[in-house]
Amino acid sequence: MEGPTHLKATNDHRYEEKTRKREERETIDIRKEGSRGEKNNMDIISILPAECISHIVSCTTPQDACRSSLVSHLFRIAADSDIVWERFLPQGYKEIISSSLNSLSKKDLYFHLCNHPIIIGNGNMSMALEKQSGKKCYMVGARELTAIWGDTPPYWQWISLPESRFSQVAELNYVWWLDIKGYIETKNLSPRTTYAAYFVYQLSSQDNPGTAATPVTLCVAYEHSAVAVEHSVILDPVTYEGTAPPHARYRGDGWFEIEMGEFVTEEDNATVVCSLVETSDYNCKSGLIVEGIELRPKQ
Repeated sequence: MEGPTHLKATNDHRYEEKTRKREERETIDIRKEGSRGEKNNMDIISILPAECISHIVSCTTPQDACRSSLVSHLFRIAADSDIVWERFLPQGYKEIISSSLNSLSKKDLYFHLCNHPIIIGNGNMSMALEKQSGKKCYMVGARELTAIWGDTPPYWQWISLPESRFSQVAELNYVWWLDIKGYIETKNLSPRTTYAAYFVYQLSSQDNPGTAATPVTLCVAYEHSAVAVEHSVILDPVTYEGTAPPHARYRGDGWFEIEMGEFVTEEDNATVVCSLVETSDYNCKSGLIVEGIELRPKQ
C-alpha cells in the first residue's frame, strides 16, 4: 500500500511533466509566431518599390547603407542607388569636382572623395570626406598659413615635394621665433561636429637636431574667444629613453602629424584659429617642412 509520501512524489512528478510540456508548446507557438512576423515583414519589404527603400536608407549613414546592402538583393539595388549616395555627398560638390568624375555613380564618387582629396582654394586647400560619416575633412595648405617672417626668403623658402598634395610646401631655413597660424571658417565644415586639428609636417633633423626636441605650444580656439586651451609638445616622433611617448605619428603618406586641439562647429560663420608657437627659446630653429593643418571629424 502506497504511503502519503509516495503519492505526493508521484503528483509532483506529474505536475512537473505537465508544466514542461506546456512550456514546450508555448515555446513552439512563440517561434511560429515569430517566424510568421518575420515572413510578414519580409513580405511587406518585398512589395515596396526599390526607390522607396532608397529614400529610407538615405536617411541613415554611409556605414548603415553599406550594411543594409547585405540584407537582400533588393536592398543591395536600393542601397547602391544614386538617390542614397547623392544625399551623402556635400552640398555644392558639383562646383568643385572635375568634369572627369561626372561619369562615376554617386556611390563611386563618394568613395573617390574619401580616398582622393580635391584641391580647392586656388590650389592652397584640399577637401575630402570622412568615410564612415561623410563629414568634410579640410586641409589648409602652407601657402594659406601665416608665419613670422614667412615672406622673407632667408628665413623660409618654398619647395616642391612629390609626396605633397600641394604644389608647394614651406621649408624653414632658420628663425629664432616660431609662430605659425591657420584660419578656417566653420561654414566650410560639417555642422554640429567635433573636429580635431592636426599639424602636418616633416623634419630635416640633420639641419638642426635641437629643433625637433624643442617644446612648442599648440592651441585651437575660436577667434576672439576668451577660452583657449594650450598644450606643449615636441615635434620629434622618436621616443628617447626616459622620455614620454611622442605625440607625433606617421600618417603613411610621407608626413607626420600631431594633434593641435579640437573644437565643435556650433556656429555657421565663425573662424577657428590653429596655432603653433615657440618664442621663449632663443636658439635658432630650422629643418621644419610644413605641408599644412588638417581638420578631421573626431572619432
